[in-house]
Amino acid sequence: MNEQNSPRPIVQEPMVKPEASQAPSRDPVKLNEQAEQALAHLDNDFISPRMLCSLWRIGETAMVFAAGAFSWEWRQGLSETGPWLPLSSALAGSLIAAAIITSAHAYELAFLRAAHRRIWRVVAGLGLAIGFVAAALGFLAPGTLAVFPFATWFFLSLAVIVPARLILGLNLRRWARNGRMERRALIVGGGKNAETLIRRLEMQPGNDIRICGIFDDRDDRRSPPLVAGYPKLGTIAELVEFARRTRIDMLIVTLPLSAEERLLVLMKQLWVLPLDIRLAAHAGEMKFRPRTYSYIGSVPMIDVVDRPLADWDAIAKRALDITAASLAILVLSPVMALAALAVKLDSPGPVIFRQKRHGFNNQPVEIFKFRSLHHAMSDPEAKQIVTKGDARVTRVGAFIRRTSIDELPQLFNVLRGDLSLVGPRPHAIHAKSSRDETFTEIVDGYFGRHKVKPGITGWAQIHGWRGEIDDPEKLVRRFEFDLFYIENWSLLLDMYILAMTPISLFRSKSAY
Repeated sequence: MNEQNSPRPIVQEPMVKPEASQAPSRDPVKLNEQAEQALAHLDNDFISPRMLCSLWRIGETAMVFAAGAFSWEWRQGLSETGPWLPLSSALAGSLIAAAIITSAHAYELAFLRAAHRRIWRVVAGLGLAIGFVAAALGFLAPGTLAVFPFATWFFLSLAVIVPARLILGLNLRRWARNGRMERRALIVGGGKNAETLIRRLEMQPGNDIRICGIFDDRDDRRSPPLVAGYPKLGTIAELVEFARRTRIDMLIVTLPLSAEERLLVLMKQLWVLPLDIRLAAHAGEMKFRPRTYSYIGSVPMIDVVDRPLADWDAIAKRALDITAASLAILVLSPVMALAALAVKLDSPGPVIFRQKRHGFNNQPVEIFKFRSLHHAMSDPEAKQIVTKGDARVTRVGAFIRRTSIDELPQLFNVLRGDLSLVGPRPHAIHAKSSRDETFTEIVDGYFGRHKVKPGITGWAQIHGWRGEIDDPEKLVRRFEFDLFYIENWSLLLDMYILAMTPISLFRSKSAY
């Protein structure tokens, strides 16, 4: 069955798909002087609070396990039981301790920052976990209960955990002061609602939100240039450019739920950014069920858009990229060497073709390919799309384009971090269809596909949507498949796409 004629996948439409008139321009928006000054003060050297808390939980669990194993192995008389009993008991105790301490919220950032105040929760959680292991051993192996050094395990664990938490708390407070431990937020919408939100956030103990500015399309008469000490830095269009030039974690929209039409217009402009978008619910007249809200301290928010591939997901995907790309380079190096030799002998010019393309968050990246066009006719800006029978394509180029061998140098882009193995294919910055239409003119919200890193292969490609864009519908379908991938990402999906990519190369009729 031809993949291009297969039924469309069930694709969740972008909740806030932009209208054509609102599609972002290819040219970057110019920021005003005040916004440029704000950017200059935002350093990208930071530590993710969520990631640090997760790593601390893992490290502390490992410390409890090591303390238990060491205590029991150090104690004489355990040789009769063998190593399995001490190790399995230490593992069980460490995992139970982690679960209890987590349930006591002792791995949350506010708790870690003020560890000296509520360290008793950690002490109690550890004591309960070790007590549970002791009770289990008393029931399952009562003969070994007397020789197991539970007290040594408990106090040795505390001797490591308590000082480590106190030191971490000092560092967290220092990092909060110098801006390395924070979640950066932009306020969308000014006026009284924004002022109320900012005041409430400032009152939250242990608040890790840093407000970097306010953006609003309304003039200064309706939206003051300064709200609660924070400046209005520009319009919503300028917000999009601002968020692409520095690390921003969250957008907080302060418009009331009753302003439905204006909210929809805003979301249609903002959803293309790879950020968490929250709707401030502190002043809302409508009340929802508690699980509808997320909270910053006690300030309620409604989750509108979640950033894809955050924290551990991003780490897992990057680990897969590095491992698989390194292995692929090793295995395919003979193919790449032969391809490079063939390109060099077939026509004069460099072996590697470099081209600027849209990368993550719409930032330009330079990608590598084996040159497939005559050098004198090369088109780095992709102003003229390659078509069937194109005279610019060399003899070797026709073969390596059809088989996608020309894409293999992009494995080095993956190692550099410009690309991922799997993701939406990166398009040239000035790419157009065969009908001389820009991609933003064809697809509303086109830049929404840049919310994750582009990839060498992707969900659209294994379903046959690759090659020439001679019909606007082809780009629309490719965009739908890209959104499906972004919204349904998992490591298993990436592995499936990688496995299906070689097979899909034999089915495609549009790559030339």
